[in-house]
Amino acid sequence: MYHLCMNSMNNTKTLAITLMCGLQAAMLLSSCGHSEGKAENTDATTKEVITVAATTLHKGKLASTLQIPGELVAFQQVDIYAKVSSFVKKLNVDVGSEVSTGQLLATMEAPEITSQLSGAESRLKSQEAVYLASKANYDRLHETSLTPGTVSKNDLDIAQARMKSDAAQLESAKAAYKEITDNRNYLEIRAPFSGIVSARNVSAGAYVGPTGKGSEFPLFTLQEQKKLRLVISVPEAYTSYLTSNSEVGFTVKAYAGQNFTAKVNRLSGVMDTRLRSQRIEMDVTNNDKKLMPGMIAEVKIPLNTADSAFILPKTAVVNSTVNVFVVRVTNGKAERVLVQTGHDADGKIEVYGNLNAGDTIVTVASEEIRDGADLKHLKLD
Repeated sequence: MYHLCMNSMNNTKTLAITLMCGLQAAMLLSSCGHSEGKAENTDATTKEVITVAATTLHKGKLASTLQIPGELVAFQQVDIYAKVSSFVKKLNVDVGSEVSTGQLLATMEAPEITSQLSGAESRLKSQEAVYLASKANYDRLHETSLTPGTVSKNDLDIAQARMKSDAAQLESAKAAYKEITDNRNYLEIRAPFSGIVSARNVSAGAYVGPTGKGSEFPLFTLQEQKKLRLVISVPEAYTSYLTSNSEVGFTVKAYAGQNFTAKVNRLSGVMDTRLRSQRIEMDVTNNDKKLMPGMIAEVKIPLNTADSAFILPKTAVVNSTVNVFVVRVTNGKAERVLVQTGHDADGKIEVYGNLNAGDTIVTVASEEIRDGADLKHLKLD
């Protein structure tokens, strides 16, 4: 009896504990359910608000400069070789000598040319005598033939043919004599233009001749330095900024702080296939010879656009992996507009696309700003 009562009491306690645990579990589940419901309601009623800086779109022109290296070269430069094989007899100039057009630079000697000239002169005089004799014979026969029956026509024709043959031989002798005379004149080396002797490679007594026939190096190198060429290679993207008579500034390391100017005189009109650039030359007056050929110049090209375009800060343009766009604010919503970019300078860039003057554009855009995002809270610049 006692055992039965104890079992009954134990079962009652177990049931009570079980009921209490179930009640607590039900309250816990109810609490969790209410909590989740509140979170969902909160998310459903909260809207994303993005505060951005924006600016009004307008047209303008970018003004900047492009710095590229250039080289100063002589306006005219020539390597002077001997025309005929000979020996250097006398040098009249040296490195640094300033010469004028036609000035005698060096005298050469070639004994064989002197003997050739004497032989040609002798042959010329001999042929002149032969021609004069045949001409005189023809003239006599022609005068006699005026009297009918005195001279046969055949004899007159033979005399005339002899005279013409001797005249041709005379012309040939004159040409041979002139050729040798010209070769003798080549023994005097003269300056083809005014300039400065920048190199001398021979001394008196040296054997010289045409390039590849006795002379590996020229006698002299002559440069015109009172006028120089400034040569630059302009990349394809910037060729439109330079035209004939465009003015540029440049500096050289030898005269730090001093600015020089030059005008565009020659444009090659073609793109170098290796560098994809155009060769442009400018003439530089250098009467004081302060500048020298071979100097490297830092050339400043003004990049002034001819037509106006929409100008935006570079931060307003997003270069994504897919496309390039800006974010326009339309009725308080974000709208991505695809654009193409032009030149940039000083943190600003040209943009082209479906844009209109007066549009409101986000100045610091990113891919995080999605189409349709709420941009009601704007901070206009």
